[in-house]
Amino acid sequence: MTVEPLLSSFVPIWALTAVGYLAGRTGLLGEQAEAVLGRFVFHVAMPAALFTMLAGAPLGSFANTSMLAFAVGTLAASLLGWAAARWLFDRKPADRAISLMAAGYVNSANLGIPVAVQVLGDASFIGSVLLFQVLLVTPVILTALDATTGGGRDGGRPDRRLGRLLRMPLRNPVILASALGATCSALGWQLPTALGHSCVLLGGAGVPTALITLGLSLHGRPPTTGSSPRAELAVTVLTKNLIQPLVALAVGALLQLSGRQLLAVVLCSALPTAQNVFVYAREYGLSTALPRNSVLCSTLLSMVTLSAIDWAMLPAVGR
Repeated sequence: MTVEPLLSSFVPIWALTAVGYLAGRTGLLGEQAEAVLGRFVFHVAMPAALFTMLAGAPLGSFANTSMLAFAVGTLAASLLGWAAARWLFDRKPADRAISLMAAGYVNSANLGIPVAVQVLGDASFIGSVLLFQVLLVTPVILTALDATTGGGRDGGRPDRRLGRLLRMPLRNPVILASALGATCSALGWQLPTALGHSCVLLGGAGVPTALITLGLSLHGRPPTTGSSPRAELAVTVLTKNLIQPLVALAVGALLQLSGRQLLAVVLCSALPTAQNVFVYAREYGLSTALPRNSVLCSTLLSMVTLSAIDWAMLPAVGR
């Protein structure tokens, strides 16, 4: 992989984040910009993007051996992130869920697709990764967040918490849109052309708006409180950028994947933390310091790790 194509995949992330930071610093969008744009991403743009993607995707495409290797790497990194938050940094249950996601949830959309196309020549495997994260990982994380942040509102009563969990798919726009998209795919339904195009346009606003919101969050934030914030960030980023792809490599080799399959698994596992982690933390009223910094630092480090993976595994692929 040459530096220029890889750099072109990262520049939009940095540029839009910088735009958000400048907008926050100058006060251009007002004091409530971060909250308003964050709600727009979570409740409107992201659900539209997920519905559009799932409605047009074959749901059986992610059930294969390569995805098993990727899933094991994701599980290992996520559990390490949770364990560090629990035993090393003494985080609350809701913050542990965010730490888990920051350590194992990859940026498979706006960064994963261009990187996969550049290195692998197509985006078929990254599409399977998208389905895996949207259909399996995201509902689990959001269920945990809803359970751990909703207990206080429900007075701690177990029957009310159970009721919230049962009603969550109807209240959470991300899960609801994913379920509707998966249903349309399974039944072969398609939206009318005009409505489908509207969803595509609306969903296209999700990633840039999330990055601008991320940039807004960088301005005027108080210092991070709690135990060893830098150490926690270092553990999260190293788990995401190094441990997750190494576990995927070991499992893929054990499963005897071909050189090209193994490269796809390891490359996608080494993608940085997705900005969705920041969006979810902000939406649930949790500290955004770790997810915000994890997105930025893991994205910067992944320029090195992705290039190293491509260089090291190039002979096995035979390109």
